[in-house]
Amino acid sequence: MFARAEEAAHEALLARGMATGAQLSADVPLLRTQVEMAPGKSYSRVTGITTWILVTLGCEGRIVRGRPNGSWTSSQYVWSPVETWLPGGIEPLPAGEARAGLVRRWLRAFGLAPVTDLKWWTGWSAGDVGKALALLDVTEVDLGGGATGLVLSDDLEPTPAPEPWAALLPALDPTPMGWQERGWFLGPHGPLLFDRNGNAGPSVWWDGRVVGGWAQRRDGEIVFRLLEDVGADAEAAVEREAARMAAWYGDVRAIPRFRTPLERELTA
Repeated sequence: MFARAEEAAHEALLARGMATGAQLSADVPLLRTQVEMAPGKSYSRVTGITTWILVTLGCEGRIVRGRPNGSWTSSQYVWSPVETWLPGGIEPLPAGEARAGLVRRWLRAFGLAPVTDLKWWTGWSAGDVGKALALLDVTEVDLGGGATGLVLSDDLEPTPAPEPWAALLPALDPTPMGWQERGWFLGPHGPLLFDRNGNAGPSVWWDGRVVGGWAQRRDGEIVFRLLEDVGADAEAAVEREAARMAAWYGDVRAIPRFRTPLERELTA
């Protein structure tokens, strides 16, 4: 049934040229199929399959997700056949080469890092991780405390220390989500800033460490709570960043889909 729904959705999208999921489900009755996500579980709910089908077609390189339908906070997107963006489609890439390319980009962004973090982030088997690393030029480095990690061999030069900086990062930002072992930048603040499924909520950073959390209230005010004493200069920098964030959001209200304990407290 899933494969039939994929083909029917793809044919409908080809006919339209571009469409939202709602438009495609109106064209294809099969997309209006409802399934129960976790039968017998308290958190189970019934949902349609349209989004699953469209995301799968996207992962297969057959369609492309475009702009949100409405404001940038909308979760409804316009989809197009891949040929409208790339006339020749996406050139097939051997799985091993694709994995190596992904690992290279991950190490460029998140190295120095232990192999266990890479395995966790990708969800691959140890064998697939090892094969990908074998295609790259990497160097093992000492992370301290007896732990070792990997870095790309052309990325060994020390990075100059930046000036102290403050940042308010949104929920699910790739920075806190990039590593499995987060103690070196998160400290003891995980229970307040992550939900039970491991999703990161809005976080306050000072000089490369998580020091608190923030939220946007219904009236647009950006509020934050520092979870440790960072000093007057740091607090002033965070306040300036919160004011800048409020001005940037303007009339937009963005409520995280995955809500964390501190974010809920700040907006109560």
